[in-house]
Amino acid sequence: MPDTETEMNADQQASDEVANDVQQELMDMIIADQSPSEISDKIKDMLFAKSAEKVDSYRPEVAKSTFGDDQAATAAVANAAAAISGETAAAQDAQAEE
Repeated sequence: MPDTETEMNADQQASDEVANDVQQELMDMIIADQSPSEISDKIKDMLFAKSAEKVDSYRPEVAKSTFGDDQAATAAVANAAAAISGETAAAQDAQAEE
């Protein structure tokens, strides 16, 4: 753990600023005597947003490890979309009629 702010990287500093903003916002809600359920909902919303950011950051890495390169992933998505929409079956029917 860095001892000073100058030893922290930009992401850590930005994260600390966001944490301070969140703490301030929660304190403002508590001081304003908002209902506990509103404060709880706010905390849940913030945690959900933070977890969604983490999931989104891992998504490209998981897609790459699952499908290989970007072209393979794009092709797999296109093939799946065609199969789901019925385009694949329609194309097979058209070939069978010929």
